[in-house]
Amino acid sequence: MIDIEQNVWGFTAEGEAVILYKMTNSRGASVSLTNIGAGIVSIVVPDRDGKMADVALGYATFDSYFEDGPCMGKVPGRFANRIGKGRFTLDGKEYRLAQNSGGHHLHGGPKGFQNKVWNSRVETDRVVFALLSPDGDEKYPGELTVEVCYDWSEDCELEITLYAKTEAPTIVNLTNHAYFNLRGENSGSVLDEQLQLNASHFLWYDQGCIPTGELTPVADTPMDFRRPKPIGQDIEADYEPLKIGAGYDQCWVIDGYEKGKISDVGYLYDPVSGRKMVIRSTQPGVQIYTGNYLQGCPTSKSGREYDNRDGVAIECQGFPDAPNKPQFPSAVLRPGELYQQTIIYRFETD
Repeated sequence: MIDIEQNVWGFTAEGEAVILYKMTNSRGASVSLTNIGAGIVSIVVPDRDGKMADVALGYATFDSYFEDGPCMGKVPGRFANRIGKGRFTLDGKEYRLAQNSGGHHLHGGPKGFQNKVWNSRVETDRVVFALLSPDGDEKYPGELTVEVCYDWSEDCELEITLYAKTEAPTIVNLTNHAYFNLRGENSGSVLDEQLQLNASHFLWYDQGCIPTGELTPVADTPMDFRRPKPIGQDIEADYEPLKIGAGYDQCWVIDGYEKGKISDVGYLYDPVSGRKMVIRSTQPGVQIYTGNYLQGCPTSKSGREYDNRDGVAIECQGFPDAPNKPQFPSAVLRPGELYQQTIIYRFETD
């Protein structure tokens, strides 16, 4: 049985209650969540010796979670990642969205889902967040109803299920934007931790981090994580995608993807602590962002400022700019359809 505590973390200037939920299993491992952006605040799991540490980056105060650059631990939307020039055409009509990242649209715009206070509730041993996004919200078409369900198991498996329904044709791409450091969120650089991805291709980006549409083989490039290697091994290589992102900030294409099927994405492993995070998902891609611009973010829960590359975001999602790339898996959602995606982070030790 999972124990769930619920406390008021504070109140917004508008008087909205910010709730903090803590889900704890019988091993004492826990996940803390907030209704700001339906976000992950902490993940406390044991190392190989049973010592607990918080492996998810986060902030000291609830108000820091609003309008932060890193989108720390939250669910961005309606469309996670980028849409080129903030424009897309659906059923013959062009929609123009905010250009909030170098002339492009990022994470649903300035008032995206990550900056909203969601409705929230406890359902037996899970936490559910719900949001109603009205027609025209950030200039997206259609009234959209969204739910994000978090389940935490006795085996330290965090399952995130993302649902959406719409009243009119629209586009949707949801994920979670947690940053991980398996040695502990206050332990410094994540570059020595090993990453493995079941991905033979990645999406080539232009200078604005918008996919060209080309699926590029990872073989013989610094983007090859088919066998585990330290994140930092090739991060400074003289390679165009790494220069564009100031490190890793690309979307990999999951091998064997089938719509609606859970696939093995890969894993993150820390040889010092013995912690391993196994990732599975129904999504076609995974964005790996090595926190190249974390410096300058709000004060962390450890009381210091994170440095660049102190954490890695592993965001299972649809492909960026999919509305403008007909060859990519579609991001279109229509009335009567159910958007349903699953992301699983399973924490183990060697």
